[in-house]
Amino acid sequence: MMGPYLESIRSRVGSQCLLLPGVRAIILNDQGQVLLQRRTDMKCWGLPSGSVELEETGLEALKREVREETGLDVGHAEAMALYSGPSQRLKYPNGDEIQCFSIAFIVRDWIGEPKADGVEGSEVQFWPMDALPEDLVDIHRRTLVDYRGYDGQFFLANDARQEDA
Repeated sequence: MMGPYLESIRSRVGSQCLLLPGVRAIILNDQGQVLLQRRTDMKCWGLPSGSVELEETGLEALKREVREETGLDVGHAEAMALYSGPSQRLKYPNGDEIQCFSIAFIVRDWIGEPKADGVEGSEVQFWPMDALPEDLVDIHRRTLVDYRGYDGQFFLANDARQEDA
């Protein structure tokens, strides 16, 4: 589901590749499992994620996207990495293309019961980090590989870590 700003741009440029600022949420439970949603647009699993809208900060976008897609309210979120560059290019089944410029956040502090919104996601489920689904969005799989090696220092993910994933 696109916000009004992105809808306005798409109406002008069609499916042309857009550079899109966004956020990704690595939501963890007490067992260290990660919450994934079964996406309705690409029929695969992915992190709760989305675009930053006009007049919105990255953290506000994260909280909005997580609430919309999972029903959870984010308490505290830790910025882990910035993902950018050609490896972040994605083509949707409808032909729309984007290249993400996304901040990945780690979310351990959240309130609520996870549930899919039925629009962007058909189900949500916590997964063990060592048993992730095969049909996981590639750029999100790389984000989770980086999370496993995360040392507490924010990093730019266009370095060797990203290429080795």
